[in-house]
Amino acid sequence: MKSARDTLMYNEAQESAATVERQLTQNAGLLKALGERLRTQPPRFIVTCARGSSDHAAAYAKYVFETRLGLVTASASPSISSIYDADLKLDGALFLAISQSGKSPDLLRSAQAAKEAGAYVVAMVNVEDSPLAGLADTVIPLRAGPEHSVAATKSYLATLAAVLQLTAYWSDDQKLHDAIARLPQDLRHGWEGNWSPLENGLVDVHNLYVVGRGYGFGAALEAALKLKETCGLHAEAFSAAEVKHGPMALVGAGFPVLFLAQDDGTLENTLAVAAEFRSRGARVWVAAPGAEGADALPLPTGIEPIVTPLLAVQSFYRAASALSLARGYDPDVPPHLRKVTETV
Repeated sequence: MKSARDTLMYNEAQESAATVERQLTQNAGLLKALGERLRTQPPRFIVTCARGSSDHAAAYAKYVFETRLGLVTASASPSISSIYDADLKLDGALFLAISQSGKSPDLLRSAQAAKEAGAYVVAMVNVEDSPLAGLADTVIPLRAGPEHSVAATKSYLATLAAVLQLTAYWSDDQKLHDAIARLPQDLRHGWEGNWSPLENGLVDVHNLYVVGRGYGFGAALEAALKLKETCGLHAEAFSAAEVKHGPMALVGAGFPVLFLAQDDGTLENTLAVAAEFRSRGARVWVAAPGAEGADALPLPTGIEPIVTPLLAVQSFYRAASALSLARGYDPDVPPHLRKVTETV
């Protein structure tokens, strides 16, 4: 029987700090040049295109781009091009395609269609010689190295780091550069956080909400997916601004809810929603910098809110690996799933 530290998921997630450190160094020249190009020739808007965990990274990118660059960012469904063969008006847009493998036919068709429509296509990929990299105008390598566990971990966090580094060079924001420079150190420190209350509390449950907001919403989406994939747990993600608009009706005594929060303008509201869930008898865990109490899941303090979701997701991956085994699963080989999913 595997221990939590024996899983590929655990060990690959533990490599995230080294992965990000390598990526920040090796991509610096590339992203500096791309940032200068985008400042002098700014796109009219940004379109992201991705599936699965990569789409959750795109959800994070939307908040980063819109808050730091002031550019409207929308997600394009790959099927608009691959199935419906619709012509999107993308002249003057930046089209950001995100994929670990860079092989999925629908994503390739979407990127090609965007290029033909006049968009500047940027690909964030882990496989640098992939078909997607071959058709992009600029390739941003994730540099995560081989990832063998079906559940993506370090490649997901590398995508978020690449989004941050691109934004820092594009906006020429020194404060953001400083936050990114210390990110590998923060990831190493955050890895040691004790999330065993979550591991122990979810062993016997069947349903769960994961709630985040703003920069943390993509993290909530990613955590919910991983709980499905690796733990056989039906988990759904919601924004703290939306969860009271219907989903709260299902919440009663003992209903488990995981909150992921960062110390920005969304924190007070997110904690207030968590308190309301507790008042209904829900079993609540809160991951937030400086959180205290029996239901608190530690995150490092004194960090920029924009990087907090990376630390939360890394700690979550470690907890999910242990939880998967405790529930009788193997996080490295989820049932019915393959490492590379190719959709049309």
